[in-house]
Amino acid sequence: MRSLLVAGGGGHLEELWLLRSRLVGISSEVTWATPDTPQSRSLLGHEDRISVVDCQPRDVRATLATTRHALKIVRPDRWDQVVSTGSLVAVPFLTVARARGIPCHYIESAARVVGPSLSAQILERVPGVHRYRQSPEWHRDGWSYRGSVFDGFETTRAKSRPLRHVVVTVGTNRYGFRRLVDSVLRALPSHVEVTWQTGATDLSGLGIRAIPTLSARATFEAMQRADVVVCHAGVGSAVTAMRAGKFPILVPRRRAHGEHVDDHQEQIAAMLDRMGLAFWVEPDQLDTEVLVRAAQRAVIRSDEAPPFILHDDGRHSPTPALH
Repeated sequence: MRSLLVAGGGGHLEELWLLRSRLVGISSEVTWATPDTPQSRSLLGHEDRISVVDCQPRDVRATLATTRHALKIVRPDRWDQVVSTGSLVAVPFLTVARARGIPCHYIESAARVVGPSLSAQILERVPGVHRYRQSPEWHRDGWSYRGSVFDGFETTRAKSRPLRHVVVTVGTNRYGFRRLVDSVLRALPSHVEVTWQTGATDLSGLGIRAIPTLSARATFEAMQRADVVVCHAGVGSAVTAMRAGKFPILVPRRRAHGEHVDDHQEQIAAMLDRMGLAFWVEPDQLDTEVLVRAAQRAVIRSDEAPPFILHDDGRHSPTPALH
């Protein structure tokens, strides 16, 4: 018997991958259900994986395809439980699993600071799904708080050095983020080297060398070498920068500019700024002074993060996940 760990691409997979070693209540062996991307191949290595459709926000066709896939593979004789950090892919998998009597756990993204996402609100209507929030800032019936991916991080002073190398990443979703790229170009001194990860962003007329998608390992290693990381305010990008020891500059995407389906990135940028783990800036606020100030700080993991204890419904004996 195994646990099925379900996550969409980008930050959702990054969060579940980070939480996995802290989960108490899952089987010791797991299979991942996630899109086949450079990120998933890099993060998961040789772990057992099932490739699923990369469901973008509110993509009805992809949701139907994922539902058909879930109906084929989610069976009570195969899985002890199903655990997901979302986003859209969680809905069909957990719904099918509950219909077939399999225990289910949904961990809301840490990006949802003030309330649940649309996927989470749908899953509130599915009986028997155990639900967990990663934000201590909102309370809602039926949701438990067990901690978050940000547990254990703190800021310290960085070793003083000149600004030479910056990593800029906009994540991997289908929306471009030209405003971020333009703002970095305006703020950068001419001598600074930049690693650009630009996703679907239109770069016409800019004359820069960019990579649409980097693997998780390549992104992490580039951030380790960098003096500063500037990124969209996605949880995956922010936590990767923090794990690499950097104090990230977070620039939230905006719905009004066609950069996302809503403005939840403002919430995560504001929260991490309040926690002293990042700078939250808008594109017109990014300048050389902000870059230098971020380079003067570092983020470290201060202690071992506490276990993330899942609800025990008595079907199996809870055991810590493999590290």
